[in-house]
Amino acid sequence: MDGIKAVIDQRGDPRTTGAGIADMIGFFEGFPARFPAGSGSGDTRALPAIWTDRAGFETANANMVTQLRAFQAAANSGDQAAFGAAFQQTGATCGACHRPYRGPAR
Repeated sequence: MDGIKAVIDQRGDPRTTGAGIADMIGFFEGFPARFPAGSGSGDTRALPAIWTDRAGFETANANMVTQLRAFQAAANSGDQAAFGAAFQQTGATCGACHRPYRGPAR
């Protein structure tokens, strides 16, 4: 997201971010599998809600994938205003998952 933010700040061509957004989509499509049952111990910022509210976690992740696809469409359009708005919404969607499912930095 930092690299994408730099494109926004420099008013660069949003279409140059397509590959990076595609990588994020791929990552988040498989993200829930990184938290199988019983994996909530050790050095992790994952909160217990990932396992106790699995449906909510998977819904939040699905929302992120959907938002990333919208972000990618905005990037591919080349429209800087739409791209900037989609960037903001993507950050909000990310935060909506972090708050209940990710603990603070140590």
